[in-house]
Amino acid sequence: MALSDPLLLPAGSEFTPDDLIFYADRDNRSLDEALAGADVLVSCPHSGALIPAELAPFLAPEFTRRLQFDFTDCSTGPIVRRWAEIDPRIVYVENPHPRMVRDPNRARPTDLCADLTEAFARVRAAGPYQRVDLTGVDAIRPVTFSFFPLLREPDGEDGVRRLADTFADVAARGLEVYERTRDELIGRMVDLAFEKARAGGRRVEFTTLSFHDTMNTTTTRDGAVNVERAPADRLPAVVALSNRGDHEGNPRGENPVTMAPADLRALADAHRAGFAVDDAAVVALNQPYLGSQEIISAGARFAGLASRAAAAGVSLAAVQAEFRREFLLGPTLTAELHEPGVGWPNADPDHVDEVARACKAGWDSYRDR
Repeated sequence: MALSDPLLLPAGSEFTPDDLIFYADRDNRSLDEALAGADVLVSCPHSGALIPAELAPFLAPEFTRRLQFDFTDCSTGPIVRRWAEIDPRIVYVENPHPRMVRDPNRARPTDLCADLTEAFARVRAAGPYQRVDLTGVDAIRPVTFSFFPLLREPDGEDGVRRLADTFADVAARGLEVYERTRDELIGRMVDLAFEKARAGGRRVEFTTLSFHDTMNTTTTRDGAVNVERAPADRLPAVVALSNRGDHEGNPRGENPVTMAPADLRALADAHRAGFAVDDAAVVALNQPYLGSQEIISAGARFAGLASRAAAAGVSLAAVQAEFRREFLLGPTLTAELHEPGVGWPNADPDHVDEVARACKAGWDSYRDR
């Protein structure tokens, strides 16, 4: 296998919930014990990078390993796994499939064939390597976010149907297991929050955190990830925290927020403390992203429980953290990716540990507020 070849999962790979859930001291604690001691569920919908082998025939020949990893949030997985090892107050669930299988942070398509047909048509109309608006049909994309070819366009309706069926078959063995596991864990942790409130007579919090990264540069045809994004699309130096609100965390008109504004602002201050930064601007609110499907779905679920939660003294919140990928990678790996290439560097264990400990410190500070 050449360094440029995408890395594949073996055909037929299947995942169970136990494969996807991580928490502190797994050798000596059960999941029930971990959930009882946790108040944050962290999910990484885009951390998986290996492509199911069943999809290899559909990949564009130009698709390299660097493009493969750049099209994921692969830096998040090692950090949150390490965070889960050292923090008994979080449980982590990880999507084993890359977003190319289907993006779980987008609304699930009602007709995948129709969406794929429309997406390929838009890409064809825009032309090779040209910017294309895939809004509404981007749960599975024919091109990357740098508009590099990702999928070959199938021949005719039968070809699109075979493509859609293959994606659906693969998703059932990994991505859909992640989605069910994430939703079941949210339900269990919500129930536990109400039980704790009844038993302890005190306010109890549960937060679900959707954890992501984005690089402030995009990719050139020689593989260098060094083209600056437009200013409006750039991440702050550390992280953007989102609750679907404005830049202060307050509601935008009649649109509901998924975390109380004061709590989001407190969480931002806690991250500044946890990451030991002096410049407030390195942690931003709802910019450049408002937060997507994972917190939208969880927020709607929690809104349906709002009256019961208020009466019981339970606070339920959903928040998205979009870290700047350069920050998660560290300067050495970032510099490597700024140069032409086809591969992707391995994570730096020391840097991973440092960021994971800062994440823990930030959430500890938030709890202590």
